[in-house]
Amino acid sequence: MRKRDHNVFTNAASLLICGLLAGVVVAAAAFPAVAMSGLAAKAGAETFGALPKELTVARAPQITYLLASDGKTPLATMYDENRKDVKLKDISPYMQKAIVAAEDHDFYKHNGVDLNGVARAFVNNQSAGSSRQGASTLTMQYVRLAISYSATHPADVVAATEDTSTRKLREMSLALQVDKELSKDEILERYLNIAAFGNGAYGIYAASQVYFGKPPSKLDIQESAMLAGLVKAPTDFNPTTKAGYPDAVGRRDYVIDNMAQIGAITQAEADAAKKVKLVVKGKRTPNGCVQTTTRSWGFFCDYFYRWWLQQETFGGTSYDRERRLKSGGYSIVTSLDVQAQKAADKAVRNHLSESSKAARMVAVIEPGTGRVRAVAVNRNFKLDDPANPQNKISSDPRKAKKKIRGNYPNTVNPLITGGPGIAGYQAGSTFKIFTLVAALEKGYPLSYTINAPDQFKSDYPVEFNSPAACKGTSKYCPTNANKSMAGTHTMWSGFGFSVNTFFIDLQQRVGAENAVKAAQKMGISFRSSSDAQLAANPHQWGAFSLGVSQTTPLELANAYATLAADGKYCEPIPVQEIRGPDGEKLDIAKPQCEQRISTEVARAAVDAARCPVGDRSSTSKCGTATAGNVRGIVKAPVAGKSGTTDSEKTSSLVAMTKQYAVAGIMADPDWAQTTQKMGHDVPNGINPAVYETLRDAMRGKERKDFTPPSGKIVLGDQRSIPGVKCESVETAKSRLKGAGFEPVVSSNKVPSECPAGTAAGTSPDGRTIKGGVVMIEVSSGPGGPAPGNSAGPGGPPAPPGNGNGRPGRPRG
Repeated sequence: MRKRDHNVFTNAASLLICGLLAGVVVAAAAFPAVAMSGLAAKAGAETFGALPKELTVARAPQITYLLASDGKTPLATMYDENRKDVKLKDISPYMQKAIVAAEDHDFYKHNGVDLNGVARAFVNNQSAGSSRQGASTLTMQYVRLAISYSATHPADVVAATEDTSTRKLREMSLALQVDKELSKDEILERYLNIAAFGNGAYGIYAASQVYFGKPPSKLDIQESAMLAGLVKAPTDFNPTTKAGYPDAVGRRDYVIDNMAQIGAITQAEADAAKKVKLVVKGKRTPNGCVQTTTRSWGFFCDYFYRWWLQQETFGGTSYDRERRLKSGGYSIVTSLDVQAQKAADKAVRNHLSESSKAARMVAVIEPGTGRVRAVAVNRNFKLDDPANPQNKISSDPRKAKKKIRGNYPNTVNPLITGGPGIAGYQAGSTFKIFTLVAALEKGYPLSYTINAPDQFKSDYPVEFNSPAACKGTSKYCPTNANKSMAGTHTMWSGFGFSVNTFFIDLQQRVGAENAVKAAQKMGISFRSSSDAQLAANPHQWGAFSLGVSQTTPLELANAYATLAADGKYCEPIPVQEIRGPDGEKLDIAKPQCEQRISTEVARAAVDAARCPVGDRSSTSKCGTATAGNVRGIVKAPVAGKSGTTDSEKTSSLVAMTKQYAVAGIMADPDWAQTTQKMGHDVPNGINPAVYETLRDAMRGKERKDFTPPSGKIVLGDQRSIPGVKCESVETAKSRLKGAGFEPVVSSNKVPSECPAGTAAGTSPDGRTIKGGVVMIEVSSGPGGPAPGNSAGPGGPPAPPGNGNGRPGRPRG
């Protein structure tokens, strides 16, 4: 017996099974020796009976697209496999015909298994020296790929692709079943969406984008033929490499000839297509936040990514959530406002390079929704290449000695939004807003007055004789930024002028624990261990109102946004809409809001917060403003607060309208104890970064006014002030105290008809708030010296300014 005859005989069982699978006995007719083996037929029938009859198909990994809030501006793409399923109607007819010409001429004729092809391959592969032929139809290839993508164990993937007769039989069995359940067009659509085309492109949509930069509906003959030729061996026929380009052209021309052979195109069309020079882009689709469409948007993208990993909706673990993001095929409209983001990007970099040790960080939040509209910092969002580092040596002397590089100009750390390793930065006097809110909640009205000395001796304990203590004591004794701040203040003037001694006194009256509670209700989280310990037992946290706690621009913006939204706190969120791969909307994109501060308290707090930025309402009684030019620059009703820490290690500013709350902090993220001074209203300071962001974000937007407060929260419980004219100072003090006021004796004397040293009158006189400060004016006698610089009913006299309505900056 010849070797070939022997091979035919010994493989009879396999051939018979092929015949059984097809429902015919063509194999027996073609090779009579097979018919002699009843045992082989019995074995083949039993094997066929044991094969799977149903294909379990899991959705192949899909690319996720991130868009800006307008729903059309691309932000980023994220994927494990670059694939996006498309309908067959959205695929060029040339592409449909090309894949059939390349892989399965009889696709529309057979029932999932090409019996003639199986026979040809079987005979060819038994011949010595012959190159091996395959007999896989497009349907069988689809089955193989579907099994691989549905596998839950690596061994199943191996079994789906190993070169064995068992695998072939399984594919044939399932292909027959698939052909019964799906139309030819449905099979073709699924195959084109699941096939790999090389260069990170999976499926025809990604392939047409990567190689030709167009949708698959626009592919012409020669482009379709090239792509169809790739599925056989994407690496060997890679047109983007010098070695693969000639083979890709040859393979393309082979497919074009096959298209003409099966009648998909005319010979003239084929000849013309082969003359076209093959030009491919070979541009891989960007992946992840380090490859956002606009370089500076990486920090927002990273905030979104970290937010996603915290959402249990997308899986039980962060690993599961990441896989869902990178393979789930989501279409995500983020909250990024292109206009606001561009404004912030420009503002933080204006007059301050990316290589500066100082980081100008800005966050923009929409009041009433919590949607994060922009995050920006003067840094590049990228990993510094350790082989060719660009980052400078750290500004921290301890790290510098070890040659450790800092986070500038490149970093992927969440500088603006916070995260592992980034607890935040001191925000100075911006924290006075929480004490103000706590006081309003306790019933103290805006007109409540406190006599604020230059130095206030509090009841809060500190280390004995420390810089923060009164000399020779263990009591916390804050001072003001300059002596002109001393005097009687209301909440309007105390907040507008940022009077430290006013607010530590006020904090002591309302309780530090209530100020901390207000901060927590408004979203401050106290992430550093030291802050968390103090927040857990805040009764002795004397310096809280001066912003010694660490926070981030994002938290700070959202806290103030709560007030702009009439007390409605919203959890910060980086998305507007999330749609799954089938187009269904997910509820997780909806704002998560609740009323945490009463409407009247929020409106009153905003009324006071208009004073620092040069704005006011019909009820405001503002004095000096620490950032008084903001209102004129933004040209809209605005509220906010500036803040500075000791030695100006950080500087901050919040400015907000009804539509946007913008918070900025300037600091050295590498070294909290920096010796560099962080400026305010200078070209490279924090103020321009904030008010320019808000100004440009507001372009074209409606000017909405804040609703002024009303009722007792403004003026409180007004009481008549008893007359004390010409009485002794001690008697006057006693009468005023008995009437429910806080008497303070003026250090200046005024001429009056009363005897020298007696009370000449009060300021204010007539009526004022219950519990408020009433200044006793002391008489210098008839014809005495001219009045000094005493405080009047409207608060303290305006201190000397610097020409633009702002005195020297307050510390704290």
